[in-house]
Amino acid sequence: MVRLVLEQPEFGRRLRQLRQQQGRSQADLTGTGMSAAYLSRLESGARPPTERAVAYLAARLDLPVEAFELPADCDLADALAATMGRSVPEGDPEVRDMLSHALANAEDADPTTRWQALAQLARLHGALGDRGPERDTLLELTALSDELARPALQVHARLQLARCARGLGDPRAARRAVREALDLGARHHVHVPAAELTRARMLLVSTEAELGDLAEAARLAAEVHAAVECERGPLAAEARWTLATVRARQGDHAGAAELIRHAIEGLDSHADLTLWMRLRLAAASLALQAMPPEAERARSFLDTLDAVLPLVASPQHLAEFLLLKGQTAFLRGELEQARAACRQAAEGRQLLFYRDRVRLDVLEARIAVASGEPEALARLRHLAAEAQAAGNPDLAAEVWRAVADTLAPPLTPAPSSA
Repeated sequence: MVRLVLEQPEFGRRLRQLRQQQGRSQADLTGTGMSAAYLSRLESGARPPTERAVAYLAARLDLPVEAFELPADCDLADALAATMGRSVPEGDPEVRDMLSHALANAEDADPTTRWQALAQLARLHGALGDRGPERDTLLELTALSDELARPALQVHARLQLARCARGLGDPRAARRAVREALDLGARHHVHVPAAELTRARMLLVSTEAELGDLAEAARLAAEVHAAVECERGPLAAEARWTLATVRARQGDHAGAAELIRHAIEGLDSHADLTLWMRLRLAAASLALQAMPPEAERARSFLDTLDAVLPLVASPQHLAEFLLLKGQTAFLRGELEQARAACRQAAEGRQLLFYRDRVRLDVLEARIAVASGEPEALARLRHLAAEAQAAGNPDLAAEVWRAVADTLAPPLTPAPSSA
């Protein structure tokens, strides 16, 4: 018989792990034999478990008492299984912390299981908007992939690291990681699904554009677009979106608008409702980047999303929508609506990618300037300098344009002729 060492806080963590593995809430385990308050204190480690409490919980979970004492390897495998269960919400910090703890206490676990756990932990960090911990986890994942010398794992880890680095506003690291992934895949003939390979190339396009190499970005984007030009569906829509973004950064806003229109028309909402929504967010963003900005066109795209957002929008998508709504209202001279949308977007600020976080800061500063706050203009200039120092010339140029627009005198209507 297994001798139980029922000490806190390990018991509480194990109890929470077993409960979540079954997709059950604390309320599912309470009853005449245990109050909700006592169960909560058990899981938090604030109360030591009694033999009676352990027996009660084992019965409620339909598990042997010995389930509360398993080797570290089993703990990690169970924690991984629990986090991958569909009943566990992706953005739950409790689930993330459970897996993180299991990893920290299973250093001698099977390397493949550890790799899977690190990949899942990175995804959970990302869902919570914890970009720094996500990057640290992905760096560990990449190092473990290299130790295992398994090219397929090396490619996957680097692609995830590239996406994270781009979200953090580090396009140089993103470009390096995606180039390494593509090189490894080609050199070792790693079977990468065609769609994943195309998306990796789109990511490379984005990093080249953000680093200011628009010629290279345009060349790569044209190659990707040519490969799917005659197709319809999600991948073709994403390729057109990617090329539209490059065209907009080249100053060809009419060409960008035409491409995003083709992307929207080529995707049925039944094929991918989330991408259908994201394309309209992208179209609104491109309209706001036109010179001069097309606020009415942006608003028309945003208005189409009212019925869709409650169905498919993640907290990140909602924050992006609110940012665009605030930018549009500001350009329309609706200062109070802009301020309200800005405040709401700020609640999900940590979920936004670096570029959109800077755009939110710029919007807040422009609202402050319009409200007569004297230091707000200096804040705008500082944001532009920061983007430049971070090695993101494309974004810095966008912020400097906002500074120039803020300094420009308001347009006055021409006098009407009699």
